[in-house]
Amino acid sequence: MSEEQKQAWAEDASWSSSRRRGKGKLAEGSKAVDADRQAAIEKAVESAVEEARPGLDKIPDPVEPAGEGALTSEEVERLRQCEAGIALAETVWFMQGKSLDTIATGRLFRTTPHKLDPERCYTTIEDWAWTEKGVRPSKCSQLRAAWPIGEVLMARGYETNPGQVRELVPVKNAFSLNAAVAVYVLVAESVGAEKVTADRLRETIKLMPGDLRLEDDEDPDVLAKTIKGVLLGELPAAAPAIPPAVTRAVDRRAIDLANGLERSRIPRSEVQLQLMQAFSDPEDSTVFDIVLNRMRAAEKAARTPGRKPNKK
Repeated sequence: MSEEQKQAWAEDASWSSSRRRGKGKLAEGSKAVDADRQAAIEKAVESAVEEARPGLDKIPDPVEPAGEGALTSEEVERLRQCEAGIALAETVWFMQGKSLDTIATGRLFRTTPHKLDPERCYTTIEDWAWTEKGVRPSKCSQLRAAWPIGEVLMARGYETNPGQVRELVPVKNAFSLNAAVAVYVLVAESVGAEKVTADRLRETIKLMPGDLRLEDDEDPDVLAKTIKGVLLGELPAAAPAIPPAVTRAVDRRAIDLANGLERSRIPRSEVQLQLMQAFSDPEDSTVFDIVLNRMRAAEKAARTPGRKPNKK
């Protein structure tokens, strides 16, 4: 190998080595940047978690007023923090109910040794809640019954509190969850959402007739209108009971209707609305005539013993 070739090879080797060193430094720099970015992300997450973390230390200590008249900026912030604590307590009430219901439904207490008798495990949610958490049996049942109402109302954007929801539990037990939500919706629409109180809900429920009949799966907004109509005397409290066979037939036809319209599902309330609109259509009496003929046939059959009404 000539001297010129040796020198060229050395230069190439030196350049390759420098390039490798450069790549190594870039890699190290990239790793450092990634580490810094990861540290920044972790710090941001920790800050967010700390900000969202509930705790007594997040509530400012009681202090005397800064003066008379308008609140200072510090007092405004202190008020905001206290209001957030109160709102959190209301949400926690529903969280507690849902937690108890989840534990009860899954019998998640079944392998926990009894605090007073470690030789056996808990057999009921009431015993577990009272012994382990100090929640009385009546309170446990109340919390479990109330949380679904609170969850739906909060999802609808209503600012509720435990006192209001407790008034709705009897409606949920007597009718359905949707009916309980409907009562709240009715009162909110009547007086304004910001003026809903436990007393107003209680008084409205007292006005509901004992023979009131409501569809279990009806939309709360539709049920609210139904209840309002009953309370105003515009609708009868007890409509004729719909035979289960008819309800099943309607649901089957609703599925056929949904398939024909290429929709996943059509609620019964929408079918009823369309039927009512078709029945009252002044331009097309087809549905009205069919109903009229069916009712005439039924009345005629009722007057003729042993004869069944014409179903055509």
